Amino acid sequence: MRALVVVGLLGVLALVFVVVALVRDTQSEAGIGGGCPEGWPMADVTLREPKDVKINVLNGTDQIGLANKVANDFRNRKFQIKKTGDEKKQIEDIAVLRYGPKGVGSAHLLRAYFLDNAEAEYDPKRTDDTVDVVLGSAFQQLATTTEVNQSLGDLGSPVAPPGSCPTQQD
Repeated sequence: MRALVVVGLLGVLALVFVVVALVRDTQSEAGIGGGCPEGWPMADVTLREPKDVKINVLNGTDQIGLANKVANDFRNRKFQIKKTGDEKKQIEDIAVLRYGPKGVGSAHLLRAYFLDNAEAEYDPKRTDDTVDVVLGSAFQQLATTTEVNQSLGDLGSPVAPPGSCPTQQD
């Protein structure tokens, strides 16, 4: 009987402790822009569906027609292609992804199409939600659907770049 009273008392104390911890939780807004320093851009960390991602495909190689070919591949995968063209300077990497705060979640998805081998160039002053995909001379092909899904699992959730605060938009 005495053990039952002690167990009951411990249960009540544990419950009180949990309630107090939840009420005093100062991190309830963490991860969604709570406590963001003034002037920092709000980065949209929502992982987008391909149909909601806007991209510009640019050819950073001497291979003629590469941007149009890859743009068609992205179009077949339901991405919104805004424009295609040539990059002014040659890129040796597989690809470079250029984006601003509104394109963080979109760029995260695109990283998976390059198996996380694309260089990220975040510009906090960029105001649109379009991602520039600059193809480099090391580019061979986009990842398959299975590879993209595996890569997304490895990448985890989108994270706000340094100097920005995470927010989610619908």
